[in-house]
Amino acid sequence: MQQRELGKSGLKVPAVGLGCMTMTAIYGQPDDDRSIATIHRAIELGANFIDTADMYGQGSNEELVGRAIADRREHVILATKFGNVRLPDGGREIVGRPDYVPQACDASLKRLGIDHIDLYYQHRVDPTVPIEETVGAMARLIEAGKVRYLGLSEAGPETIRRANATHPISALQSEFSLWTRDLEEEILPTCRELGIGLVPYSPLGRGFLTATIHGFDDLAEKDRRKDLPRFQDGNREENLKLLAPLEEIAAKHGCTPAQVALAWILAQGDDIVPIPGTKRPERVDENLGALDVTLDDGDLTKLDSTFTPGAALGTRYPAGGMKRVGL
Repeated sequence: MQQRELGKSGLKVPAVGLGCMTMTAIYGQPDDDRSIATIHRAIELGANFIDTADMYGQGSNEELVGRAIADRREHVILATKFGNVRLPDGGREIVGRPDYVPQACDASLKRLGIDHIDLYYQHRVDPTVPIEETVGAMARLIEAGKVRYLGLSEAGPETIRRANATHPISALQSEFSLWTRDLEEEILPTCRELGIGLVPYSPLGRGFLTATIHGFDDLAEKDRRKDLPRFQDGNREENLKLLAPLEEIAAKHGCTPAQVALAWILAQGDDIVPIPGTKRPERVDENLGALDVTLDDGDLTKLDSTFTPGAALGTRYPAGGMKRVGL
């Protein structure tokens, strides 16, 4: 398995990891046995950079990952996140208070059944708490031996700078794909200046870039994507028109559109490590096949000219979710 270093942190991970969010009831009904088999397949193939969060399934995702890695912890580079709290009424609260950080970490360690977290992210920035205070509390977890490296998720450039000045940040996890390129202007250059790696989540556009979702009939009954603006009627039909070059390039290389989309991300820099999410073992094999796809200059030009920043219609989250990114 190809290895990449996240920035200048010294944390080396496989070039493609595994996101576990979809293993809980977000994109349809979960299947724990199949999800555990998916995690095992990823570890078997060397894609052992496994990502979860305490808010996925209100902790059930961490418990699932914990069961999956119980007999193979030494073979896993484990990342989880805190601070994005689901409330009983279905709403969310972003919590970055210093006193909350160790509580959240201890709860995650217990659910995961482990004694340390390799990469611990603040899931969303709490605008009511100075980032220096939150990161300071996260750094104390390293001193306590509970965490190895620190990360942020969906943070803006100034927050990243202030956080890194408090304690070195190893990785920024933010949405990045052919149809979500917002961070290229300021955030990615900031990360590279500071020596911070980028871990893109939803690198396949929440499945849209696989060219298999053409309407709501292709999604499960209780699939969260039905609430996302880019999948809504009107936007979806226009966004489908973006897929033609992706499919043409896939046919040229004898691969899938998903593999082309991941190959494009991998070509953006050796400090970028996508974590495509899946709950199917066969999709792990497909995603790792992107490492064998080499896009030429013509391919990259065609993709860049089609998927220009802002080309996709609709925001990536509803209004409430957009207020919690880029802070």
